[in-house]
Amino acid sequence: MGKTMSEKMLAKAAGVETASAGDILWVKVDKAMMDDILGPRVEIAEKLKEINDKVWDKEKVVIISDHYTPPANIKQAEIVKFTREWAGEHGIDNYYEFIGPCHQIMAEFGHVRPGAIVLGTDSHTCMGGALGAFATGVGSTEMLGVLVTGKTWLRVPETIKVEWNGRLPQGVMAKDISLKTIGAIGHAGATYKAVEYVGDTINDLHIDERMAITNMAVEMGAKVGLMVPDAKVVNYLAERGISDDYSIFTSDANAKYSETYTFSAEELTPVVACPHEVDNVTEIANVEGTAIHQAYLGSCTGGRYYDLAAAARILKGKKVAKGIRLLVSPASHEIWRRAVADGTLSILADAGAIVLAPSCGVCVGLHSGLLADGEVCISSTNRNFIGRMGSKNAGIYLGSPMAVAASAITGKITDPRKFI
Repeated sequence: MGKTMSEKMLAKAAGVETASAGDILWVKVDKAMMDDILGPRVEIAEKLKEINDKVWDKEKVVIISDHYTPPANIKQAEIVKFTREWAGEHGIDNYYEFIGPCHQIMAEFGHVRPGAIVLGTDSHTCMGGALGAFATGVGSTEMLGVLVTGKTWLRVPETIKVEWNGRLPQGVMAKDISLKTIGAIGHAGATYKAVEYVGDTINDLHIDERMAITNMAVEMGAKVGLMVPDAKVVNYLAERGISDDYSIFTSDANAKYSETYTFSAEELTPVVACPHEVDNVTEIANVEGTAIHQAYLGSCTGGRYYDLAAAARILKGKKVAKGIRLLVSPASHEIWRRAVADGTLSILADAGAIVLAPSCGVCVGLHSGLLADGEVCISSTNRNFIGRMGSKNAGIYLGSPMAVAASAITGKITDPRKFI
């Protein structure tokens, strides 16, 4: 029987000849990422001090302050300060703050590479699978063990194959692919499994779009979301000065999958996830006309350059509806600069958008755009749980960046194809 990508990657990381789903392996970690919200907090720092107060490899540890930046109150400011100082005290040069959500920064700065084992204290670390890495989230306590030893144990996951073929129609985006897949598999349907995305639709997607899909694999309960690295990935890495020091893994033709799902991109229409579950997915036509108060374009799921540009095409020459807040947070400082340079941010601002700092603040409901009781938001982010973006009595619909832009114009949930 052949092997899947994840079986091959974990076998290599464990230094064994072969591995199969269900095996428990002690693997070497290539990169360990901590953010400010679940990173080197006081209790973790104290535990590390009790052991030896050193990390196993300073070059392999990355710390990113992104959730509490810019700080909205003294408590957040103190946490960012502690995170910054802890990184400095431990000689960790790979420290970043105020420049965007951790997963985007990990990719942009070359910390995610094909074949690598990447662990992060954030569940959406699985986004790294778009570059062919075995990237997954862990808790702070487990990360403490990684900091000391550079290793952790992982159970080799079963793999679900998700195949998308055909060309996406106009007005339909990778976010629609992601939501449609999650709706079919369910919020727990891929628990502790790898989800491998294949097919010519996936191959045709821009790297920005691929990241939007693997980012949300965890919304099905998946351990990782994986895509086979191709020339687009090689070029993406080369643009960042990376031309070697990585391994490309592919699944064998006769690899064993626990399940296989097949979809036709040509039949896909814009969809949304309705409150309060990510797998509560329906065609946008079924909820069209629902009044909104806020539209949000941003985060590690829907704030990349491709997303901003797609929204700008919808909004160019138009205005945000009276009384509607359209918030825009580019997914990184690099994306911000690019969108400024070609006028994308100006188009959004001219339409009435409020451009915010690159941050996780709005998505997690920590600062910069919380929802009040009874308010409704359509968002390009990854979760719509109760209280996720503010009040527990607010409602969040998840949609594509184009759907967010179209809805901001009308003041109600709107099919983006009406503006194409």
